[in-house]
Amino acid sequence: MGTYKVRVATGNFLLAGTFSSISITLVGTHEESDKKPLDNCGKDFNPGAVMGFFSGRCPPAVRRWLGDIVLVRLHKEPYSFYPTDNWYCSFVEVVSPHGQSYRFPCYQWIEGYCTLELREGKGRGLASLGGRKGEPYLLCLVLGGRKDYPLPKPPPRRSHTLTLPPSPPRQVELRLKGFLSCTNSWAKLDDINKVFCFNKTPITEYVRAHWREDTFFGYQFLNGVHPMVIRRCTELPCNFPVTPAMVASSLGESTSLQDELEKGNIFLADYKILEGVPANTINGYQQYIAAPLCLLHLQPSGELVPVAIQLSQSGPDSPIFLPSDSEWDWILAKTWVRYAEFLVHESVSHLLLTHLIDEAFTLATLHQLPMCHPLFKVREGPGRPHPLGPAVLRCAGEKSPAMGSGLEGTKVLMAKGMSCLTYSSLCFPDDIQERGVDCIPNYYYRDDGLKIWSAIESFVSGIVRHYYRSDAHVLADCELQAWADEIFREGFLGNEVSGFPSSLRSIPELIKYLTMWIYCCSARHAALNNGQYELGAWMPNFPATMRNPPPQAKGTTSLESYLDTIPEVNSTSTILFTLWVICCEPGDSRSLGTYPDEHFTEEEPKRLIAAFQGRLAQISQEIQERNKSLPIPYRYLDPHQIENSTSI
Repeated sequence: MGTYKVRVATGNFLLAGTFSSISITLVGTHEESDKKPLDNCGKDFNPGAVMGFFSGRCPPAVRRWLGDIVLVRLHKEPYSFYPTDNWYCSFVEVVSPHGQSYRFPCYQWIEGYCTLELREGKGRGLASLGGRKGEPYLLCLVLGGRKDYPLPKPPPRRSHTLTLPPSPPRQVELRLKGFLSCTNSWAKLDDINKVFCFNKTPITEYVRAHWREDTFFGYQFLNGVHPMVIRRCTELPCNFPVTPAMVASSLGESTSLQDELEKGNIFLADYKILEGVPANTINGYQQYIAAPLCLLHLQPSGELVPVAIQLSQSGPDSPIFLPSDSEWDWILAKTWVRYAEFLVHESVSHLLLTHLIDEAFTLATLHQLPMCHPLFKVREGPGRPHPLGPAVLRCAGEKSPAMGSGLEGTKVLMAKGMSCLTYSSLCFPDDIQERGVDCIPNYYYRDDGLKIWSAIESFVSGIVRHYYRSDAHVLADCELQAWADEIFREGFLGNEVSGFPSSLRSIPELIKYLTMWIYCCSARHAALNNGQYELGAWMPNFPATMRNPPPQAKGTTSLESYLDTIPEVNSTSTILFTLWVICCEPGDSRSLGTYPDEHFTEEEPKRLIAAFQGRLAQISQEIQERNKSLPIPYRYLDPHQIENSTSI
């Protein structure tokens, strides 16, 4: 016999409180209590309030022995004449008659009138709850060997209607200036400067000044907005017939194409994925898409420069453009490559492989894992997506009327990206090795990314090894296996060729899988998202469409024909505004490693979080020190600039 004491916390922000009637039921390993109202005089559940309910005249005090408390039910019901409202509950704490404390994290909105079931926050094993000795250590809560208590129901699958946020003042400014209604070509290149004058930065100015240079073109393959395309080339593809004579002047007198191939100094960017993608119609005119190949050379100075560009995958009408060609022939060829970068970046690397992949993980987490599961808790930090992010990005990437692929082309492109997706391509160290770019100098995206991957891996390893004692315990976790299976089936369409696991059979497998997830929805997303405006504000460096087909012969390009090929005034303005919106920092920004809600209740996970945050702070300091000596500081993988999820 004894009294159980209950404390309930309400979120500390506007409108988190409720006027509803709140009751509680305690479920123990021995029996469960009656439903008891949590009620004092006045409004009990104000924002930020932590209400304590004890014995005596307070009704929720429970005086009979229930055993260990493993589940609580919160009942939200109407009160008097007050209208229906929502309540944000942070946590519930229960103290037993023997002084044993139980914490039930909630950190969610309870909408309308319903009953919410919360499981105790600590991961437990069968042995600690009365199971037979030697049975597997499970993270799923087993109620003292009793299986009759229902698990919390996952939220229903929902479809969302996605709309772009209301136009902010900058779009109004562009509209007033007439840019969004002008369908003319730019009269001269300098006029493009007028449309992005409202938000210049040192990097946007650097891009405008250097966008024609081969060295800056090559630099962006390493540290630009899409630094994950190039591969070391040891043998030229048969559909890209570059001869030694074509590139001899670009490589230098003391070497040859074959020598540079053997030395590992030749790299290839291949946009075959764009072949056959249908193009959009903009302002009533057909747009065009190409599938170029670009050959690059790593010079003795450490700079990466283009040496040959072919604007289609094959065919006699696709000349190979060279730096020795006329100025505008070569600039146009490079611009087609930059356009290919835009399409693949926005539709595949960014939208598909960060936002939508993270949605698959998040939905599986909500469907398969209870809140007390450590993987659910890990998700609440680096893996929890921002609700606005996918909406803005889909509107910007798929539905923008100024994008050359349009909605239909984007669907085709994403389907292609999904069909060739591999597990190793999302595992950062594996991807670096497979692409053969582990030794390129000045590859800050690689250097910073490997540090962050290592920090995440160390944190995840500590969490996993704290809760799982052996590979057998991983395999025996039914909730974990259901989670992995749903991700494989629903997220990766059951594609066994991709290499994505449908089950996780060991501690190392689980560590790698979780590290990949957290990295993709935080660091990978930051690298792909945060530089879009700075590197794309000067439109010729990152065009969203092309209005004329690729040239089929050399010597046909002039400044006038170039201006008639790149996006016109209103398309430039629309894309510029879109890039500006999706690069704006959200007001509720949370950097990588932030856990604002206390889901982990044990001391060891708390220590691991603190160590993780300390390592990220050290990485940030190292990056800031390095950037002081760089003409273009690479800060997109500075942990302070990385959102803990695919936020926008």
